[in-house]
Amino acid sequence: MAKAVVVGGGVGGLAAGVALRRKGWDVTVLERVPVIEPVGSGLAISANALKALDAVGLGDRIRALSSAEGPFGLRRSDGRWMVHATEADADAGYGDSVVVLLRATLMEVLLDALGHDRLLLGTAVKDVDAERGVVRTEAGDLDADLVVAADGIHSATRRALFPGHPGPAYSGVTAWRGLVPRGGLTVPRSESWGRGTVFGVHLLAGDVVYVYATDVLPAGTVHADERAELLRRFGGWHEPIPALLRAADPAMIIRNDIYHHARPLPAFHRGRVALVGDAAHAMTPNLGQGACQAIEDGVVLAHVAGRRAGGDLAAYSAARVERTTKIVRRSMALCRVSKIRNPAAVWLRDAGLSAAARLSPNLMLRSMDELLRWRPPGEPAR
Repeated sequence: MAKAVVVGGGVGGLAAGVALRRKGWDVTVLERVPVIEPVGSGLAISANALKALDAVGLGDRIRALSSAEGPFGLRRSDGRWMVHATEADADAGYGDSVVVLLRATLMEVLLDALGHDRLLLGTAVKDVDAERGVVRTEAGDLDADLVVAADGIHSATRRALFPGHPGPAYSGVTAWRGLVPRGGLTVPRSESWGRGTVFGVHLLAGDVVYVYATDVLPAGTVHADERAELLRRFGGWHEPIPALLRAADPAMIIRNDIYHHARPLPAFHRGRVALVGDAAHAMTPNLGQGACQAIEDGVVLAHVAGRRAGGDLAAYSAARVERTTKIVRRSMALCRVSKIRNPAAVWLRDAGLSAAARLSPNLMLRSMDELLRWRPPGEPAR
């Protein structure tokens, strides 16, 4: 039986492990942390990634554990809708909507499908021999026919395989994420834009609200009380944003700077190693595609690898580099538009979006058409 060693037990690593096991591979996933904690907040799984999850038998499980109710779209800071769509619109065009769930829930589903015995916790990787397929850890060496590098945005494996690549670049924005009890609030799914600022609101299963925000700040900016800082910046915006922030537990607010791969890698493989997820193509969250593209990576890699050693990893790079490079660039382009701070430019941006939406009611979905129409290998695109 062909052996695969996955370096990193995040979404990309687990998705690749599940997909490879379904192809008959003996899979071991290495994760350096001693315990998988239910950390993180929410994430979106769009139609393309749901189809990828269908390919490994998990799509319906994720749909059942997610929320996808009501209209969604883009608003101004005063609450006026600029662009909107509905779940029915998305279903009609792509056979699926965008569902939102806890990152921890997605991780749990993936880990159950992989098998808990396939995950080795507390196992740090010291080095990877790409030509021989050897993964060196403090506990010993593991031989593999395929090594999957899913070790995140600051991937040591990527740096070793592509030492000339500059690595991730700061996007110019920092992001806050959190989970808030719904209470009696009405919570429409939306993202609102201000002057260089963004605030998103999504209702999850179990009456939990996923909130996120971004603002233009120097990298490394930290505040003593991040919730108080959010209230200072967004407390005057439309409801339910201020009410949600007042109800938030400060301990549940996570802040991190946003980095992306401004320069794409020349390939996502070298020797017996394939890179997936943020290790290969870190992107800003503006299109909600970070986890989605990591899931696609795993399904495509398993398809290319087949059921035995010796799969053509060049075909994996050919299938993934161009697509993900476009998405990284489009996401950063949207980030730049959301970062506009000049009042006149903000007014022109918002007026232009509103006018375009009136002329083309399905503007939001049509702008995502190429992205959302993706289908897993072997299934014809629609």
